[in-house]
Amino acid sequence: MDYTIWKNFISPLNESFGDKLQSDMDDFLKKGSKKASRGSPFRGANYNFKGKNRNQVSAPPGAAGGGALEEIDVDKAGFEVHDELEPQIWEDEKLNPEISQRLKQIAQDFVDGLDIPVEIEDITLTGSLANYNWSKYSDVDLHIIVDFSKIDEDTKLVKSFFDGVRMRWNIIHDIKIKGYDVEIYVEDTGEEHISTGIYSILNDEWIVEPKVTRKDIDFETAKKKAEDIEDRYKRLSKMLSDEKYDQTLSGVDRVKQKIRDMRSAGLESDMMEFSAENIAFKILRRAKILDDLSKLKYDAYDKSMTMDD
Repeated sequence: MDYTIWKNFISPLNESFGDKLQSDMDDFLKKGSKKASRGSPFRGANYNFKGKNRNQVSAPPGAAGGGALEEIDVDKAGFEVHDELEPQIWEDEKLNPEISQRLKQIAQDFVDGLDIPVEIEDITLTGSLANYNWSKYSDVDLHIIVDFSKIDEDTKLVKSFFDGVRMRWNIIHDIKIKGYDVEIYVEDTGEEHISTGIYSILNDEWIVEPKVTRKDIDFETAKKKAEDIEDRYKRLSKMLSDEKYDQTLSGVDRVKQKIRDMRSAGLESDMMEFSAENIAFKILRRAKILDDLSKLKYDAYDKSMTMDD
């Protein structure tokens, strides 16, 4: 995909990147990749999602949907700290060589498919699989480190470009490493990434080496924080039903910002990954509330733009 075409795709009428991408994603899902706009990361995607919706393609088969917290229990075992790193992934605290080679290939294939020159500064593995709190819910969080300023001086636009392309990649691909889903993220060299475990795959060494740390997780507070977000989601759903589309759109944005601020505050606290705020975020993600919030915004936007016959 040509980067200049991408600029043209998100620029007309001062539409926000998110709204433009969401609208185009709808066309992609309902009608196929040939109906996506020129310059869209969904145009020409070699996969047919016709007849499916966002939730069906964003959640893995068998994943919980609907988002209601009362329908699930908080799986405390999913937050346990182990005495060793995931043995299928690590060998003597070094990344398994075969896995390392495969992740390098995935990252390179992703970059080669961009049709613009991109220099990879590093490829890192982060998240719970690069730590002792791994669980069956973990993903292979594969970060491709790139200097955005080498691509264009407008680094925000570059980030939008990479976000769109990696969203498409994560949707159309279903790659698993030892049973864990691979999720790609393109990270700017100057971007702050808070984690107690970061491994450089290119240099085969720890950037941030994790330690076995056991802390008492305040599950009660975490559940209350998650339920507060769920209550806000329900009120927004009612607002959408009442055809208050503009209020729904702005309301979803406020709730999403609250979630981001909540998680950031938790990660920056002494408890870090084990903070009630970060655990609440994970509860919401596992219950698909985050996906449902996004869908709520998509639906509100679509209905606000619809003209009846």
